[in-house]
Order: sequence, then C-alpha cells, then structure tokens
Amino acid sequence: MRITLPGGEHTLREPVTWARPPGPAKSRTVYAAAHVVADPLGDNTPGSPAAVDWDATLRFRRHLWSHGLRVADAMDTAQRNMGLDWAATRELIGRSAAEAAAFGDPAALVACGAGTDHAPRAGTLDEVVAAYTEQIETVRNAGAGVVVMASRQLAGIARGPEDYHTVYGKLLSQVDRPVILHWLGEMFDPHLAGYWGSGDVAEATASFLALIGEHAPMVDGVKVSLLDAEHEIGLRAALPEGVRLYTGDDFNYPSLIKSGSHALLGIFDAIAPAAAAALHALDAGDLDGYDEIMDPTVALSRKIFEAPTYNYKTGIVFLAWLNGHQDAFCMVNGAQAARSLPHLSEVFRLADRAGLLADPGLAVSRMRSLLAVHGL
Repeated sequence: MRITLPGGEHTLREPVTWARPPGPAKSRTVYAAAHVVADPLGDNTPGSPAAVDWDATLRFRRHLWSHGLRVADAMDTAQRNMGLDWAATRELIGRSAAEAAAFGDPAALVACGAGTDHAPRAGTLDEVVAAYTEQIETVRNAGAGVVVMASRQLAGIARGPEDYHTVYGKLLSQVDRPVILHWLGEMFDPHLAGYWGSGDVAEATASFLALIGEHAPMVDGVKVSLLDAEHEIGLRAALPEGVRLYTGDDFNYPSLIKSGSHALLGIFDAIAPAAAAALHALDAGDLDGYDEIMDPTVALSRKIFEAPTYNYKTGIVFLAWLNGHQDAFCMVNGAQAARSLPHLSEVFRLADRAGLLADPGLAVSRMRSLLAVHGL
C-alpha cells in the first residue's frame, strides 16, 4: 500500500499484530499518560471550556489497561494548563477512577494529577497549599493515586528553595498514602523555569533531594521530565531506598527503563502495544528482543516531542485518530492546529516504520482525508 505525502511517496510495511500481554510488567512500574478525546461537535475553540467525548476518552483508557499499562490521568498529556479546565479535569478524575474499578484497584491502575491550576490568582504560599489540598482531596475521594504536579502559581511566587519545602512539606505531612512528585521541565511548560528554587539544575536537584529525604515514607516516586538522561541516572542513584524514579524522558526512555528507571510517559499513549511487548521481553531477560521493539519507536517519539515540546499532544492525538481510537482529529483548545502538515506526515511515516499503524487501510484513508483538507 502506498500514499503520497509531503516529501515524497511512502510504501507502508506489513502491519504488526502485537499480542496482548497476560498482565502488567513485573520488573517495572509503568504508567502511560493519557490524552482526552474532544467532542467534535463541541465548541473547543481556544479559550472555551473543554467539551470532552467521555465515551471515547474512557474507551482509550480501557485500551491502555488491556495492554497491562497503568494510566496517568489529568496530567499534561491530557492538556492540563493547555485547554483542560478544572471542571472537565474534576469530571475526568472521577470518571477515570470509576472506570478503573471495573479492572481492579483504582489506586493501582490510575494516578491523577493534582495541581493548583483552578486557582490562578493564588498569591501566597498558604493559598497555594489550599489549592493543592483541594485537588489532592478530589483525587483521593475518587479512589485514584495522586501525582503532585508542578505548580505555575508556586513557581511564580516562590523566592527560593525554602518556599518549595514549605509548600510540599505541608502537603506530604497530610497525605494518607505515598504520592508521586512531578518535576516538569521548562521545555514542557516555560512557566516552570527554575522549579525547586533555582535555575541551576544541580542546585534545584539538591533542593529536590533534600525535600524527598525529609518525607521519603510519603513519596512513592518522582516523575522527572527534563529530557536529560545523564541527570536522571544520577538522580535515580541518589534517591532514598524505596523511592522510584519514573522516567518522563520521551527522548531516551528505552535505555533509561532498561537500566532501572520505571516510567510515566506521554509517548506510551501512542506506542502502548509495542511498549507492553517490550516490557514483557525485559521481564523475560530478553534484552535483544526489548531493543528490537523499542528502538524503532524512538525516532517517532523524538519527532512527536520536538520543539516546541509542549505541542507534543497534537501528535499523540493524531496517532489515536489514525488508529481508530477516536472518530475525529480534534482537540480541546483547538490544539490540533499546533503542528504542521509536514510534521504530521513524518509522524505517519515513523509510526508505520515502528509497526504502530494497527490498520494501514484505515490510517491511509484518514491521512488522505487530512491531505485533502490541505488541498493535496
């Protein structure tokens, strides 16, 4: 099968049938950060309240669970701070946790982001703590695990490391079970530059580690999205015993997972079938098999997450549409327009090369419809 794309003709490979694993991976704890499916008939223009197709959104979470992956929900992949407002986020948390209950323990199957984005005018540390507390309670009341997301509001008012320690110290002293802390780099959100109290990564890391050391019993793990493999390896080695490092490095995840990191990754939304197969090869000690599956996904991930990195969600949703997980290529906040046709065409090529177009006929039909909209 062939298709003419910007840049030339592409001949598709034979489709890959990825076997569903018998259960979750045993050697690593792995979350796929999941996107939301926009209602194609809703007013999802920039600045409008999010209109979500809940049936398709929950169906996609069942897809991820069926491949043995946990789901990280209501996080940046779901367009937090980029179109998913608090009303929709709160509903997503409740619906996702309730859906997870049909598969098992919601607290094990889904972890949801708790932040301060519903309180954009929080101007004091106490107000930031109160905002975080409200969202943490929302997640816990739903029965899901908690990911304490980085806060734009805290980043805007913090004077140094001591303010981060004050806020997070209060939060970690009042949670009833261990949580995941999230360090999201400024390439994902420029508003988070200098998080943990310093623009120097080494100084910020020292502050972060000191915080974790003081509250280790209440920290399940840390999710680090800095796209710096060397830094992650050093941080992983320095964490207290029992605190996991969840890689958020969508450029270097295969080697980091193989060397000992767990994972909480946006790219696993798009490559779930291959990722699940690779993780089970890793469980079996088949490192060659792991590499054979994972390596072709890296070029795809690096394309999807290329600068400006925060627009990666467009490529994630594009692949979900190509693979039939949703009926329309549309996003809340109109974010489907955040990437160019040449970019999306290369995502198509690379997904095919990685064996991640489940139904080539459907994918080609949908790609041709997108090309036609652009006059091609």
